[in-house]
Amino acid sequence: MRIVIAGGHGKIALILEKLLSDAGHEPVGIIRNPAHTADVLAAGASPLLFDIESSTAGVLADSLSGADAVVFAAGGGSDGNAARKLAVDRDGAIMLADAAEIAGVRRIVIVSAMGTDDYDADSDDVFQIYLRAKSEADANIRARDLDWTIVRPGGLTDDAGTGLVMAGDTVERGEIPRADVAALIAAVLTASTPAEQGAKKQFEVISGSNSFADAVAGL
Repeated sequence: MRIVIAGGHGKIALILEKLLSDAGHEPVGIIRNPAHTADVLAAGASPLLFDIESSTAGVLADSLSGADAVVFAAGGGSDGNAARKLAVDRDGAIMLADAAEIAGVRRIVIVSAMGTDDYDADSDDVFQIYLRAKSEADANIRARDLDWTIVRPGGLTDDAGTGLVMAGDTVERGEIPRADVAALIAAVLTASTPAEQGAKKQFEVISGSNSFADAVAGL
């Protein structure tokens, strides 16, 4: 499978690229900084230079031709820039979905965040704007006739993955290693049964006691 990943130099994306490459797939990592090329190559992915903040879905669609799936794992960074939260976390996800539709790519996986729909609409706090951006992007994706999966992880850690999770429409607050988020995404992208693919499913996920396949199939 050829899988194009927006935010290709992010921590989750680099792990996902390595997992997909090791399994014989063809990951493509979208990056805007040429200095990140070596890291993406080291993860086994092909780098694609593209800035989602300054281009269009039509241009991106040309690079999605022949892709089997796309993944949105980009983020507006941790610099406190509220405008970039909307430009990247919301508008970037929407652009990727637009480009996928233009290119005829039906499968899309979105990395969102737990609790996004509980944002304070009256707040100008950067974190609240981040939650709003994710929530509005998710709503846009859910309204599309695509085989979407929206993954909403809890607090992210750099701990080693366990391969065991808890997933549901809503789950208790908790943490999950980035390695397990990446492995879960790889699992739904490459699953052989519809139940394990999680299409048209949105769910929160933290560390737990279920395998990826069982957790997704139980949604």
